[in-house]
This record gives sequence, C-alpha cells and structure tokens, in this order.
Amino acid sequence: MSTHADPAGGRPVRQLRLVVEAEDYEAALTFYRDVLGLPEQAAFSSGDGARVAILDAGRATLEIANPAQKKMIDEVEVGRQVAPKIRVAFEVDDARATTGRLVSAGAAEVAPPTVTPWESLNARLDAPAGLHITVFQELRSLEEREALDGFGTDPDRLPDS
Repeated sequence: MSTHADPAGGRPVRQLRLVVEAEDYEAALTFYRDVLGLPEQAAFSSGDGARVAILDAGRATLEIANPAQKKMIDEVEVGRQVAPKIRVAFEVDDARATTGRLVSAGAAEVAPPTVTPWESLNARLDAPAGLHITVFQELRSLEEREALDGFGTDPDRLPDS
C-alpha cells in the first residue's frame, strides 16, 4: 500500500468530499441521511434558497479503475454494462437489509446483493440525485482478502524506501 506524504511530513489530502447537485434536495437528504444513515456533519443555507448538507460517510477512498476493470466489475455485479463513469460505493454492515431499506425508500434495484470474487456482497442501485450506487458488505477481513488471487499492490508503483 502506498502512503505518499507531502514534503512537510503530513498528508497532502485530508478529506475526500463528493459534491452532488440534487434537484429534489429534500428527497435526496432524506434518502442519504435518514435511510442510508449518513450522519449530518454540518448544514448551511442562505437567504436566496441555497442549501447544502455535509453528510459523514466515514473513511473515504478514491478508486481508480481502467475501462477493462470497470467492465469486469459491472459483469460480476450486474451481468451487463450499466455504470456511468462515476459510481458511489458505500460499505455497510448488512448489504441485504440496506438494499431492502433503500429500495423501500425509492431507489431502483439494478442488481440484487451478489457475492463477488473479491469476497464482498455487493448490490447496485439507482438512487436519488442521479447517483448510481453500490452498497457492499465485506465478507472477509482485509488480511484474508489480500491473500486471494489477484489482490496485491503493484510493486512498480510502491514509493522508494
């Protein structure tokens, strides 16, 4: 795992914040905050009707995939190409129960919870604010998954020690 640091010894990026425009702000806020369960960290509004809520999604990662990987993930999880260039994934404790709650709250199930080759239970949904999302539940620990075929770190990309 790469842990690049800035020259001052800290982390060059402290937070990943995904900003999503929602035509139906209230419906999106209810879905992501109240149904999915992302706690509201802060909210701001102005006199001209502008509103934003910042929801805490826990640890953030940015997953970069080439087109072949994106295609393979769609095939495994859905059986066909469906995801746009950006898909948002949420790790949950119970993918089946979460999928049921989200569908009851208005999400459209694209694919039911499916066990993947990387040992997670993943479901695909089209959700409010135009987001294509995955909810996933890890079925093995990180150490167990790292031992699976195909897991690892590209040794050519590791920082010099």
